[in-house]
Amino acid sequence: MGNVRPTYIKRVAIELAKLYPNEFTDDFEHNKKMVSELSDVRSILMRNRIAGYITRYRQRLAV
Repeated sequence: MGNVRPTYIKRVAIELAKLYPNEFTDDFEHNKKMVSELSDVRSILMRNRIAGYITRYRQRLAV
């Protein structure tokens, strides 16, 4: 079973991934930096959760 994430994390992550498809990869550290640069998320915890969801989202698309 996977992690259950709140809808707002999924919504922001998918929106960022669709707006900037070439900016995100399946590397979490890279995605953390990109979420900080491309969004106005102030909380480090929120940034990490969004970056983690984008990472998993990109890994699923690659398969």
